[in-house]
Parts: sequence; C-alpha cells; structure tokens
Amino acid sequence: MLGKAKTDDGEWTMVIRPQRSWFDLRLGELWQARDLVMLFVWRDFVSVYKQTILGPLWYLIQPLLTTITFTVIFGNIAKLPTDGLPQFLFYMSGTVIWSYFAECLNKTSTTFITNTHLFGKVYFPRLAVPVSILISNLVTFAIQLAFFLVFLVYFAVAGAGVQPNAGILLTPVLVVMMAGLGLGFGIIVSSLTTRYRDLRFLVTFGVQLLMYATPVIYPVSAIPEQYRWLILANPMTPIVESFRFAFLGAGTLDGGQLLYSFGFMLGVLLIGVLIFNRVEQTFMDTV
Repeated sequence: MLGKAKTDDGEWTMVIRPQRSWFDLRLGELWQARDLVMLFVWRDFVSVYKQTILGPLWYLIQPLLTTITFTVIFGNIAKLPTDGLPQFLFYMSGTVIWSYFAECLNKTSTTFITNTHLFGKVYFPRLAVPVSILISNLVTFAIQLAFFLVFLVYFAVAGAGVQPNAGILLTPVLVVMMAGLGLGFGIIVSSLTTRYRDLRFLVTFGVQLLMYATPVIYPVSAIPEQYRWLILANPMTPIVESFRFAFLGAGTLDGGQLLYSFGFMLGVLLIGVLIFNRVEQTFMDTV
C-alpha cells in the first residue's frame, strides 16, 4: 500500500512504502518533524512529575539523596578512595553524569512498547520519540549540572582543592557521546523487545549492574592494574573520568580513550538505527 501527500503545486512531499532497504533511514523526515519532536519533549518534561507535591524539585532531590547515600555507604562505611576529592563532589559528579545516560537508555528501550497506541494510528518518523527523550533528559541534565556547579563553587571557595580546567569545554562532546550511547543501546533493546518481552525486565537491572562497572563510585586509579582493562573497555569510563578531570581536576583525560568511546558510540548508534529502521516496518504485527 502506498500513501502520498501533495502540495498545492502538485509536487509529492511524502511517499510511504511498505518495504524499504536497510540504509533508507529517512533522516530528512526526522528533521521535517522537528516541531513534533519538541511537542514530545514538552509532553515528557511536564508529565514526569505531574500531580506531585514537590514537582520539578525532584530533579534536584534525586541526585542530592543519591549523593548523600553514596557518601555515607561508599565513602564513610566502605572507605572507597576518591582521588583526594571531597566525597560529596566526587559522588555527585558521577551521579549527574551517569543519570543522563541511564535515563536515556531506560526510556528509549521501551519506545515501541509504550507508544504502540500512537504508532498504530498515524504515520510519523518513529525516531522522533527516542530523540525527544534525549532532549527532554538533556533539560534534566542541565538542571542537575547547574545544581552540581553550585556545590562546586561552594567547595572551591571553602578551599577544598578542586581544580576546574579547560577540559570543561569538552562537556558538549561528552553529552553527545552519552546521548549517542543511550540512544543506540536503547533502540536496540526496544527493537528486540517487540519479539522478546523478557528484555525489558532486564534493562533496568542491567543498567544498575553496568554502573558498578563504571567509575561512578570509585576512581579508575583504585582498580588493580590487572583488572583495569575491563573497566576501560566500558565506553562510559572515559566519559565519566573526563568529566571529573574537567570539573574537579582529578581523574584522567585521555584522548585515545575518548576516541575509542566516540567510535564505540558511532558503531552502536549506527547498528541501533539500522535495526530500529527495519523493525518499525513490521513491529505492529508482533507487539
């Protein structure tokens, strides 16, 4: 079945085909649907804490409570090292950076399941939904990053020895890398869950386990040399370490590791988009 739309001058503006090639990604349609993407962003942002007492304050309360918990358990009880940094800042930096990636992955991994009712009624670029999730989570990340900077300034004025540096300029690149990894992994899982529903139950649990394989609650320097390569194989490791180095002056900023992470992100994102593109044509028959 072929669907078309015409402009007043008789030119076709859209052609909907039942089958298309693996590499027919139609990214141009996604750009044309940017207004729709922003509507999804607004929907996601305002609906999260709708009918709650504290509302948007939860964007600040969540990282604060998580940081306090990590400080008490891992800092004071387990006595894990923090590269000489104040424990509160060390754990908050890891929490803020990890939360963005985890939220992107968790929410995009349910794209097909949670939007079946919408996808079955009207045609629009399906990638608009996961892309809108990245953007709405970016707003949350910006709020939490600003919250982190308030504490950073406080500790710096108090003489805590933190040393922000020019690496801060890499922050947009680090955010893009996290978004790409979250989107790539998320839409791969979302595509597979149209047939294998068990995966959605494993995602949240798997993300929590992955956090412990990422230097969120410990520095890479604390890992024994013979096991360090396992942590460095995690593409999120260079991102977290670079973020801490840029804002706090501890950790590592290794160009080679960042290139590895960036290449890994591109590979996962490409695979994810290709699989997503293929599954979206037939997923209504399986969900």
